Amino acid sequence: MLVTQQPVLKRFWYPVMPMSLLQDGSQSFTLLGQPLVLWLQEGGKPAAVEDRCCHRSAQLSKGIVCDGHIRCPYHGWEFDGSGACVKVPQLTEDFIPRTYKVSGFQCQERYGYAWVALADPLLPIPEIPEAADPGYRYIHEFYEPWACSGLRFMENSFDSAHPHFVHGHGKTHGDQSNPVPPPLDEVTELEDGLLVRHWMEVLNPEMQKKNLNMEAEKTIRTNVRRWYMPFTRTLKIHYPNGLYHLIFSAATPIDDGHSQLVQFVYRNDTEEQAKAADIIAYDRQVTEEDREVLETTDYDTPLDIQAEQHMASDKPGILMRRKLAALLKAHGEIEQRRALV
Repeated sequence: MLVTQQPVLKRFWYPVMPMSLLQDGSQSFTLLGQPLVLWLQEGGKPAAVEDRCCHRSAQLSKGIVCDGHIRCPYHGWEFDGSGACVKVPQLTEDFIPRTYKVSGFQCQERYGYAWVALADPLLPIPEIPEAADPGYRYIHEFYEPWACSGLRFMENSFDSAHPHFVHGHGKTHGDQSNPVPPPLDEVTELEDGLLVRHWMEVLNPEMQKKNLNMEAEKTIRTNVRRWYMPFTRTLKIHYPNGLYHLIFSAATPIDDGHSQLVQFVYRNDTEEQAKAADIIAYDRQVTEEDREVLETTDYDTPLDIQAEQHMASDKPGILMRRKLAALLKAHGEIEQRRALV
C-alpha cells in the first residue's frame, strides 16, 4: 500500500512534532507527502498550514513567528493558524483579499506532541489513561525518521515470533533456545483497531536488571497491546514485581517509504528506582535491533493476504491488513501499489 495515494489516510490524527521543538520557532514536517509548517500561536497552541506561501511559493517554515502568526521570509506576508493572510506589509489599506490564504489543517497538543489531521478525522486521538495517572511518570524516548512503512512497524510491534531472533543473540531479551511463542490469550477486533493480550518468557540481561529491579536471569512479561488505526500502538508490559512499562509508538507517515518514529513511555516507578537515561538506553538498543531488520523490508506493504506468506503468530498483522483493506473499501478506494517493472 502506497500511503500517499490513499486519501482516507489523511482522515486520522498523527503526532508530528514535539512541542519542545516548537519553542525554538517555526518547524517544517512532511506528512503523507504534504509539506507543513508548524509553530506556536499566542497562548502556546500549535498550528499547522501548508509550507508554501500563496504569493510566490516561498517556504513559510523559513520565516519567523510574529504575534502568533507565521511570517513569510520573502515579502513578509503573515498567516494565522487557519491559513488566512492577516498582514501584507505592501498594502496601503487594511483590506486583504480573501484569496490571500494557504491551506490550514487541524492541529492540537497531546502527550507533549503537536498532532495534525490533514482532513476531517474519522477517530479521536488515542486516549492513554496512564497519562492522567499521577502514579506514572512520562519519559520521552525517540523522534526520528525510519526508512520503513508504518504498517511494517505496526505488524512488527504485534509479532510475538520475532523477539527471540531479532532481539536474540544475547543482545537484549530474545531467547533463541525457546523460539516458539505461546498462543495469544486474546485478540479482539475494535472499531478503531485491535486489542491483544499474551505473555512471554524473556531473558533479563544485566542492563535491564537494574531497570526492572529484578535479579532473575529470565522473567515473564504479560503484554497488553493496543493498535489504533492506522499506525499507532501502545504496549503495556506488566512484570511480576508489579512494575508497569507502557510504550507508546507511532509510525507517522512522511511519504511512501519513510515514517517518523515517535516513542515515549509511562512507568509506575520513580527516577530513584530506575534512571530515565538507563531506560532510554535499553529501549534504544531494542528499537535499533528492530530498525536493522525493518529497514530491509519492502515499504509497499501489501494489504492483500495472498501477497505474502503467514504463520499462526501473524494473526494480529493479518487482521490489521484486513481492517485497513475494509477502511479503503468503505471510502471507495482500492489499494494502490507500486508498479512492477
